[in-house]
Amino acid sequence: MKTMGSFLLFLTVVLGGGIAIGTLTVPGDWYANLQKPFFNPPNWIFGPVWTVLYLMIAYVGWRLWQHENPASLKQLWIVQMVLNFLWSPVFFAAQQPALALATILSLLLIIVAFIRVAWHADRLSALFFAPYVAWVGFASALNAAIVFLN
Repeated sequence: MKTMGSFLLFLTVVLGGGIAIGTLTVPGDWYANLQKPFFNPPNWIFGPVWTVLYLMIAYVGWRLWQHENPASLKQLWIVQMVLNFLWSPVFFAAQQPALALATILSLLLIIVAFIRVAWHADRLSALFFAPYVAWVGFASALNAAIVFLN
């Protein structure tokens, strides 16, 4: 039961935090009026994608604290979570796409570092972060294109 409780805690923090931030930083008229690249997906796609990713991120975080793992791996997980939660407020609330680009590129580097360290310590966690790094890579390109076009 202790393990289930700790897993629910990770789910609450990660998924709940993501939902709260998404709700508080809903794209408005400012975002709607930006020039977007041809590869910009429809807005409805972001919610389901991030929900699945947050479930995976929560599971990975929970795994890290359930097993013996290097402290550096846990630190990388925390840093990626902070950067992840920071991006929407910077982009949508502060309306600073260039600063958001710096944030998301930092996030991308941390995710890559996490995968590299986890590959030897906890390969399943590294594999669970593969879709995350792919999506953040795509989101980085989208953010960069928005900066360039505007």
